Amino acid sequence: AGVAEVAGLPGVRVDEVVRFAGGASGVASDLREGAVGVVLLDARRDVAAGERVTRTRRVLDVPVGEALLGRVVDPAGRPLDRAGEIRSDRRRPIERPAPPILDRAPVETPLQTGIKVVDALFPIGRGQRELILGDRQTGKTSVALATVLAQRGQDVRCVWCSIGQRGSAVARLVATLRRSGAMTYTTVVIAGSDDPPGLRWIAPFAATSVAEAWMDRGEDVLLVFDDLTQHARAYRELSLLLRRPPGREAYPGDVFYLHARLLERATQLREERGGGSLTALPIVETQEQNVSAFIPTNLISITDGQIVLSPELAARGILPAVDVGRSVSRVGGKAQRTAYRAVASPLRLAYTQFEELERFARFGADVDEDTRATLRRGRRVREVLKQGALETIPPCEQLAVLFAASEGVLDATPAESVADVEAALRRAVRDEHVDLCQRVASGARLEEEDRETLRTLARRVAEEASGTRGHADDDGGLEA
Repeated sequence: AGVAEVAGLPGVRVDEVVRFAGGASGVASDLREGAVGVVLLDARRDVAAGERVTRTRRVLDVPVGEALLGRVVDPAGRPLDRAGEIRSDRRRPIERPAPPILDRAPVETPLQTGIKVVDALFPIGRGQRELILGDRQTGKTSVALATVLAQRGQDVRCVWCSIGQRGSAVARLVATLRRSGAMTYTTVVIAGSDDPPGLRWIAPFAATSVAEAWMDRGEDVLLVFDDLTQHARAYRELSLLLRRPPGREAYPGDVFYLHARLLERATQLREERGGGSLTALPIVETQEQNVSAFIPTNLISITDGQIVLSPELAARGILPAVDVGRSVSRVGGKAQRTAYRAVASPLRLAYTQFEELERFARFGADVDEDTRATLRRGRRVREVLKQGALETIPPCEQLAVLFAASEGVLDATPAESVADVEAALRRAVRDEHVDLCQRVASGARLEEEDRETLRTLARRVAEEASGTRGHADDDGGLEA
């Protein structure tokens, strides 16, 4: 059932590992008078009534360090990739206190995701906690996976924690990481849907300890939890089996504290503490876009912003299906590359106005020329923000395309041809303006000379792509 009631064990501590005579292990979770509630961690070992149980006098810990890079392990640190034993002389308890306030520094260094709509409108900083939420099949895992792939060459270690996912989905994820070369800087911690709830409960804490070991050495780490909805359900299952009082939606009263103490461990450390960072991307699944449900509400209040994915946008083929109006980054421009700031603000304003006006235009209402221009611009911006599922785009190429859209250079381009112009513009800026790309990547400001360079380049590429084609009308069609 996932738990066992053990009589005796005088002096046992909370979270202490205990061993059963049959070889199974568990964690002492409930200390009651005359009995101990033990959460079981082994799925393939039976526990029989009357079996002898022994204390180990140590709390649950996990191996950490370089030996974990490129490996696939379970939450107890046992290998799942058939690549041999994990040889590490360093271990850390899975439960550790979060860094104190005085050890934390402001979040100011950008974490590039390679996704245009995120980097431009909802920038993520190193040390931030950004929630990804949406219904099933809206692309939540794809957004997080693209972010991991974008860390290639960025000197950022990655830890992917898979909780309660199907084995086939996890196998595809690991295969994608291997195929792209991302496993060289990534560790995958897996507690599958067929694993006992105890393993699913400790999985994110074990993954966080692995990531913290690198953060404390002054390195930058990205940690993905896929997903915390399954984690909360596993904790609810254990709590009900241990006969703890249920609360809202049958979750125990401390489920908020469960996720708060987990996510508070993600931070940017001060230089005196090594200057390392731990960025967390928790994923949560919603039902019928209900972000006011218990677990989504808790996580929204804990994190520093959220990326909301819309099933309507996904159904219309607008990917990534980010709902711009409901998404936010509470760190904002402080963690954004300087060159982006001049582009992001007008771009978001134009897109937000477009979404509002588009709803009215669907009713066939007559609109004035200014409104038609706003709709025309918004359709091009929407096309520009589209991106392949696992495609990552370097900062300079993103900036060139977003700048062209915000400046109106693409307004005369038919909406269905924007992707071709974008590809040509990305090639041109990559091949012809290497120095500009280097300065953007280093965080330099976008000077007026640079703006004129990008404007001229975008106009030239748009004209070359258009050729003898007609110009677009405000409904996205072509006029002769």
